[in-house]
Amino acid sequence: MAKLRDPNGGCPWDIKQDFDSIVPYTIEEAYEVADAIEQRDFDELRLELGDLLLQVVFHAQMAKEQSLFDFDDVVAGINEKLIRRHPHVFANQAFADEAAVTANWEAEKQKERAQKGSADSGLLDSVTLGLPALSRANKLQKKASKVGFDWPSPEPVFAKIKEELDEVAEELAASDINKTRLEAEIGDLLFAVVNLARHHHIDPEHALRVSNGSFQRRFGFIEQTLAAEGRSFADSNLAEMDALWREAKKHFNN
Repeated sequence: MAKLRDPNGGCPWDIKQDFDSIVPYTIEEAYEVADAIEQRDFDELRLELGDLLLQVVFHAQMAKEQSLFDFDDVVAGINEKLIRRHPHVFANQAFADEAAVTANWEAEKQKERAQKGSADSGLLDSVTLGLPALSRANKLQKKASKVGFDWPSPEPVFAKIKEELDEVAEELAASDINKTRLEAEIGDLLFAVVNLARHHHIDPEHALRVSNGSFQRRFGFIEQTLAAEGRSFADSNLAEMDALWREAKKHFNN
């Protein structure tokens, strides 16, 4: 990477990049790692992890050029953090149970925020804004639950979903639909569904990725069936496509 970034003989594309321009690639590579895992394609996972590692090296090299930090500092930092947050592993500190381990983890993170001068920030302020919305909702809820702000069981969460769905229906029934209010109500509905997933220990982001895959496979079945008959979507209608959709569900369990 140092050679690629070298102004004398390096790659023009790599040379002109900066932290901001590389961010989309970093995010994309992380998603491609997740996709390889979901597909259980471990040869591809090996390659994608290399691509993701390249992003770390790229950022570290740019930081080194600005005398901010280098790759060794990145590795040293994560090593130090892991040791500090796992005293039950590295310092023979005893905890009564997993809950106590988690409580210590959160206490250590609070100390880290204090050292950064952000101890007075809210509990939820540390949840990254850049996360996908479903993942961020899940993390916000987990954070709040650790201080007791949570439904006691999944049953009231399910009731909340019904309540939010009714509120969406009310907005849609209005003679003059207010898009801002409708958006807010749909957002509340999605947030409640995330809550239900969390209570059943299901990652909502992963659940939606699975559903996206199911939709793509079933829709592809419709497209391929029509093509095999020498037809396109324009030559079909909704009723026929719905029938093919039901047929696709028989072919694909998920």
